[in-house]
Amino acid sequence: MRIAMFTNNYKPYIGGVPISIEHLSESLRKLGHEVYVFAPTYPNQQDEPYVIRYPSFPIAVAGAPIPNVCTKLFEEKVKELQIDVIHVHHPALVGNIALRIKKKLGIPVVFTYHTRYEEYLYYIKGLKTVENHIGGMQRYLTWFCQNCDMLIAPTPEIKEHLLQKRITDTNVTILPTGIPNTGFQAEKQRVMEIRSNYLAKADFLFCTVSRLAKEKNLIFQLQGLQELKQMLAQKGKSFHYIMIGDGPQREVLQKEIAERGLSENISLLGNMPNEEIKNYYAASDAFLFSSKSETQGIVILEAMAQGTPVVAVNATGVRDVVKSGENGMLTSEHPLLWAKSIDKLMLDIDRYVYMSEEAKKTAMSFSEDKVARQAQECYGKVCAQVQRCDILFSWNRKVFVKQ
Repeated sequence: MRIAMFTNNYKPYIGGVPISIEHLSESLRKLGHEVYVFAPTYPNQQDEPYVIRYPSFPIAVAGAPIPNVCTKLFEEKVKELQIDVIHVHHPALVGNIALRIKKKLGIPVVFTYHTRYEEYLYYIKGLKTVENHIGGMQRYLTWFCQNCDMLIAPTPEIKEHLLQKRITDTNVTILPTGIPNTGFQAEKQRVMEIRSNYLAKADFLFCTVSRLAKEKNLIFQLQGLQELKQMLAQKGKSFHYIMIGDGPQREVLQKEIAERGLSENISLLGNMPNEEIKNYYAASDAFLFSSKSETQGIVILEAMAQGTPVVAVNATGVRDVVKSGENGMLTSEHPLLWAKSIDKLMLDIDRYVYMSEEAKKTAMSFSEDKVARQAQECYGKVCAQVQRCDILFSWNRKVFVKQ
């Protein structure tokens, strides 16, 4: 099968969607499929096999360039490569191109609902109030989804969310982002180096991997860590916290860290290669998370793959993966309660060992091989459906002509 992935952002841009596309594409190729990623052009990109770069404008929204939707490259390449199915990962821009090609060439379109898009409206300059535009966005999303041949939700809760939005004309299927086999294999020597570097003056090491952006709710984490610092100090304990990632809120976070007296407790490491991040997951005692805009939270599963329990805010997309008291802890969005959960996890050794084992079991159920086979079935279904419709259309046309 020849599959085209359409995306508004991809490597070297750091984010959950590019990671998801890369994992799925590689695992589908292992099953024998041809998978091509249609990705925007970046100044510092690297040429890769099966990645087709289309023109984009240098103006960026949420850190990603804007695709040039007027280019004919998409249609020309889809014809040349004889693509069987288009898997689009964004409803706007490349999403419009996908539907245009579907209408013209009859190629089925599958769409993955990766993001709670209303959480990103504030990036668009010129909007007087975000609330006034959520309704318009929802109407567009509903229209777009109903014109696709299949809609993929990463978790059961996101599927329910879509059904509540009355998106019923499209088949909604659950397909999570998979974890590659290499994601379970940390480098022991590197893990020991990381712990040695950051635990010289601390008892516990925590980390997060996130874009440093408003929708990730990172200010809340700093509020909670300020509470945690006081709790642990009363017990003669301390922590160090690593933030991996970059983004528009970096300076704001640096200022908040200093004002809250956390400069010695927190390190902002910026972006780093995916193959190195797994070592930081493995080196950490817990993975801390507070985003409320996730549909699945791939970084949560990546941390669990290293046996690292998660402490997170109880939110959509997160609670489908984190089972509180089993593989991690979920709390309401209250800094003190969040801090108490971390404190409790660190000081109960037996509970910690149990959660660590359960975290790894959870991650293993999301292996990329299993997810790729499920995706393969999804593509097969939509292709078969389109073929049946073509046959029915041809038959009806013959009957009409004879009459």
